[in-house]
Amino acid sequence: MTQGAGTGQGPVVRTATLRDFRVPPYTQVPVQPGEPVPPVASKAAEQPGAPGSLGVPPRTDPRGISPTVPAGRPAPAPAPTPTPVAAKVSDAPSLRDPRSFVGAGAVVTEASPAPPAPAAPPMPAPAAPPAPPAPAADATPSVHPGNAVPRNEIPEGYTPTERDLPVIKRGDTAQVRVVPAESPAETDGLGPLFVVGDVHGYLDELVAALAEQGLIDNEGNWSAGNTRLWFLGDFTDRGPDGIGVIDLVMRLSAEAAAAGGYCKALMGNHELLLLGAKRFGDTPVNSGAGTATFQAAWLLNGGQKTDMERLQDVHLQWMSRLDALVEEDTHLLMHSDTTAYLDYGATIEDVNDNIRAILTRNDADECWDIFRKLTKRFAFRDDGGPDAARELMAAYGGQRIVHGHSPIPYLLGEVGTEDASDGEEDAGPVVDGPHVYADGLAIAMDGGVTMAGKLLVVRLPLHN
Repeated sequence: MTQGAGTGQGPVVRTATLRDFRVPPYTQVPVQPGEPVPPVASKAAEQPGAPGSLGVPPRTDPRGISPTVPAGRPAPAPAPTPTPVAAKVSDAPSLRDPRSFVGAGAVVTEASPAPPAPAAPPMPAPAAPPAPPAPAADATPSVHPGNAVPRNEIPEGYTPTERDLPVIKRGDTAQVRVVPAESPAETDGLGPLFVVGDVHGYLDELVAALAEQGLIDNEGNWSAGNTRLWFLGDFTDRGPDGIGVIDLVMRLSAEAAAAGGYCKALMGNHELLLLGAKRFGDTPVNSGAGTATFQAAWLLNGGQKTDMERLQDVHLQWMSRLDALVEEDTHLLMHSDTTAYLDYGATIEDVNDNIRAILTRNDADECWDIFRKLTKRFAFRDDGGPDAARELMAAYGGQRIVHGHSPIPYLLGEVGTEDASDGEEDAGPVVDGPHVYADGLAIAMDGGVTMAGKLLVVRLPLHN
């Protein structure tokens, strides 16, 4: 969630950016325990009787045929030791350790052909000895990558969350506790579908929620096979470790793909805000209500100094390529509860392509306009909410909208006292699960983790 997107902001002093050039090794596929490593062989040692042979067993044909001489046919006489003339790198895939990208293709030495040898009396060819077993890959679990901020230590420059939206007390809505429906028979090899609400830099809470659903193991590695996982956006700002969250999602994307599933993410308005703050800084933009800057808006909406210092090109490229909309299993997934997506295209493909094209053009005013529109909210909450939801689904498909962006406590008007000034320890909002509303056409997934709510990871479809 954000504030100040439609009002002018005074210029602020930009903090110096320190670049951390450590490339996070999370987009690579790790070695699975027990996966064989291709041995290194030399053609000069393929013939057991050749001079200089060290007893290396003969290389087998790629089709699995041993290069033995059939019975009844003359066997070639030993040839002179060939002279290596070239080195060829095998195209076998490299294998990588989860912590260090150790692995290389096998190197095979090419030898010049030997001259034909005189025929010898027929004799049976010796059987090829069994190949030595391949060494097992190192299965030592990796250290969780996102722990860049020590536990129980608030990083320098951390901005506490401030309530930034008007609270409307509503008595005509109620939070619905939902239970995941029994999964239908899976087809085409697709696993169950999960969605994750706004994370906002709360890495520890994210890890705990993913582990509770069985999506990652105790070391933070993907353990859900062919499961499909979608993040609904807003990975950074307000919480202490937004870059750690992005690093984790990027790594899980690679691990899930290797296991036959996938982990994907949508563009949130805070991704647009961070991209703008990094690209344009204090450059004035036309906000529609005066002059504003991305830098001022980012700081106002919980931008963290530690995130900006650790932001690398790989993070910027990843964020700028995210989709804005997707349909999965009759669910229309998006970040913001707004109909402003209709301004960018009549189909899902058009919306995603047009937003990416604007980000590629790198025009500050155009980027601000996207940020401003995708910061709008509450389109499905009031009397016209069901009609707004139907309008979006008529254009983009789906039977239910699933969104983040607007915290459930705001939708319900049940915001707790964050500062606990009244002395109550349990004054925060109570969020048990997603909120189903708009005549059952919309599901809100932002559990309000920034206001002592809950970070939601939920399996779809729901019973309600």
